[in-house]
Amino acid sequence: MDRFLIRGGVPLHGAIPIGGAKNAALPLLAAGLLTNERLLLTNVPRIADIDTMAELLRHHGIAVEDAGHSSASLLVGGDITCTEAPYEIVSKMRASILVLGPLLARAGEARVSLPGGCAIGTRPVDLHLKGLEAMGAEIRLEGGYVDARAPNGLQGARIVLPFASVGATENLVMAASLAAGRTEIINAAREPEIGDLLACLTAMGAAIEGAGSDKLIIDGVPKLHAARHRILPDRIECGTYACAVGITGGEVRLVGGCLEHLGAVARALEEAGVEIAQEETALRVRRAGGLHGVDVMTEPYPGFPTDMQAQFMALLSVAEGASMMTETIFENRFMHVPELNRMGARINVHGASAIIRGVPALSAAPVMATDLRASFSLILAGLAASGETALSRIYHLDRGYEAVERKLSGCGARIERVAE
Repeated sequence: MDRFLIRGGVPLHGAIPIGGAKNAALPLLAAGLLTNERLLLTNVPRIADIDTMAELLRHHGIAVEDAGHSSASLLVGGDITCTEAPYEIVSKMRASILVLGPLLARAGEARVSLPGGCAIGTRPVDLHLKGLEAMGAEIRLEGGYVDARAPNGLQGARIVLPFASVGATENLVMAASLAAGRTEIINAAREPEIGDLLACLTAMGAAIEGAGSDKLIIDGVPKLHAARHRILPDRIECGTYACAVGITGGEVRLVGGCLEHLGAVARALEEAGVEIAQEETALRVRRAGGLHGVDVMTEPYPGFPTDMQAQFMALLSVAEGASMMTETIFENRFMHVPELNRMGARINVHGASAIIRGVPALSAAPVMATDLRASFSLILAGLAASGETALSRIYHLDRGYEAVERKLSGCGARIERVAE
């Protein structure tokens, strides 16, 4: 296994390209199951989770191929030859559950292993299953698998989500696009990645109203067709590198970044002392003075995203004064706290909240990544710390961030990947 060696204390200067959004690319790849024609996706991030989803689609018989000369473009589509999503693949990544709705809608049946992924909380799939049952699916849970059938096809239904679940919204929208009749999804998630999926499905011939709102209306169509879609930039990657600028100082252009998509993250960064400005196709990020403590609570979009909690906590660990971070989405997402404390941070967890008392400086230590976003919080701490930080288990990081060491070292950071 590889690890990172990070020697901190260098302000970042330069430009960092922001890739396509992981959380948009995964459901978009799953949408390739909805047609036997080819879906062309561009601005695809080259990360391990994309490889896992491609492996799963190929298992179902769907072709996933590089398009032309661009390594960031994929052609997806074909005939479904297998409707089982096996544990060996699904256990690698939680987003694999997104094949359930498309398989059921197009093939009338699906056998999908209950998913794995980062151990940051239970994240049950019951909202996915209840929504599909409302559309006429017959579902059984046996031997760790979801066995789903729709012998008469899926039917339109009115579905009220008790929680604005991103994954459930995506699965149900894809299933509804080929269902007979009209489906209404109430309390739908509103993340930009949802809007990206809706735009792609519409380009494929789906009839969807309400994009950007919490009520979606989908009139099912008999089939979907080929389309071309460019994946939107990754707002979590963008926010993560903005935190890197904030914790080290300096000034960086985040090429491809979108201020509108950052939303609550941009507001929290500004309050903490990190300046962000949109300049045509890039964001300019700089830290003019010191950092200040702020209170943050994770919430569904347009609130502060849980996927930015760990990175922002690293930033607050060196901010003047006290801060409070409250996690309302996942119950086990403070696993990075002991590792940050090993580097000199002063963070105390009380239930769903963490109190962060800023320290003047962090110090290097050997630390271990526990999940995808926690991995980068420890990189941020290492960039600000004195001495050399050794970060192990970075395979978590490779699931969701592309070319981290190249992007950071291009701005002056002293970071290298070495084999254990």
